[in-house]
Amino acid sequence: MSKVWLIIQREFLNRVQKKSFLIATILVPLIFPVIIGGLFYVALKEAESATAETIQVLDESKMLKFENSKQFTFVLLDMPLEQAKKAYNETDDFGLLYIPAFNINKPEGLVLYTKENPSIEKVSNLKSSIEHQIQDLKLKEYNIDEAILKSLRPTVNLKQFNLTETGEEKSSSSGLLYGLGFFLGILIYMFVLVYGIQIMQGVIDEKTSKIVEVIVSSVKPFQLMLGKILGIASVGLLQFTIWIVLISVLSTVTMGYFGAKMPQQQAMEQVSKQIAPDSEVKEAMDQQQGQVTEFLVSASEIPFTKIALVFVFYFLGGYLLYGALFAAVGSAVDSQQEAQQFQFPVTIPLLIGYLGLFMFILRDPHGPISFWLSVIPFTSPVAMVGRIAFGVPDWQLALSIVLLIGGFLLTTWVAGRIYRVGILMTGTKVSYKVLARWFMQKG
Repeated sequence: MSKVWLIIQREFLNRVQKKSFLIATILVPLIFPVIIGGLFYVALKEAESATAETIQVLDESKMLKFENSKQFTFVLLDMPLEQAKKAYNETDDFGLLYIPAFNINKPEGLVLYTKENPSIEKVSNLKSSIEHQIQDLKLKEYNIDEAILKSLRPTVNLKQFNLTETGEEKSSSSGLLYGLGFFLGILIYMFVLVYGIQIMQGVIDEKTSKIVEVIVSSVKPFQLMLGKILGIASVGLLQFTIWIVLISVLSTVTMGYFGAKMPQQQAMEQVSKQIAPDSEVKEAMDQQQGQVTEFLVSASEIPFTKIALVFVFYFLGGYLLYGALFAAVGSAVDSQQEAQQFQFPVTIPLLIGYLGLFMFILRDPHGPISFWLSVIPFTSPVAMVGRIAFGVPDWQLALSIVLLIGGFLLTTWVAGRIYRVGILMTGTKVSYKVLARWFMQKG
């Protein structure tokens, strides 16, 4: 065991003391807040400097009215359509809106001409403005008061509570749980894959440089493989811990700084000073504030400590399981190119768990397929982490943990039998048949 510990120390120190480790450990947490902050900054500056787009309007129906806004400036035309097209082409205006005479019950024939493909946001806003005016025309035709119509379309605030066996009510939010499961599932998929490939590359490098021949003269191949896997695992765990702490701190600071300066928030603050306490806008803002409060209450009910512990366990378990397989692949080949034919089959189960996260787990976390994906060792690292935020029965979690430990022991045993032979083999054309022979070889 002391030899394994020495190998773990060697792998850990060799990677931690590299400049690339320090750079990656520091830069990666900075990238996320910088990207978030940069996007908010660009959005803020763009909103401040945005100018209204000019739209020429040829309204033959004479039914609609267009008022200038921050996004659009409307110029009304009174000429034939073909002449309007020619006039539009001689300008730098955003577009030409043609509105023929139409039936308000079936508005057809409206056309927006543009020189370039406009953004979906601008087209949607223009379309929404036209639809709202046509709706007003219908209300007047049928003598329906708009206030009455609004009262017939109430906004339902559906609260979510989990009812425990003891009758205790706990606030819940499906959207929040979906986002949490989505983020954690993708994160563990990337970590397991990246660090697994690191093990394979490390084994290939040592094998091709002949260093391994010196090492195995004093330790058993299985001890070398186990030490390498655990050493890189400790590096990953350290790096992951540092990233989580730094990303949390920097993201909080970034969001706090830019969030207060977003145009939407400034507009809401300005409106809140001008509107009457009993106005509809004030009511809508109060409702939005209530939703934010409910969101925060739901977040406070999430067992983050349990989720963090489960994440760490499945990160380590998934890494150890796949790390052993990647080590076996690395020991069997002499180059990264040769490893490709064996690397993809190893990652297929992990990829199934990743795809299952979106197709089944986030859509139906308590369904039968989600259950099986979360207990099968090869898919459970991604699947169970995606499910855990929604709440998993203790017996299912325990079963998944036991099977993952068993899966790790099995893959380590299989990989060890291949590793002990392959690590000393060079220049051999490896196939699945050769790997099977190495596995069955005694000694």
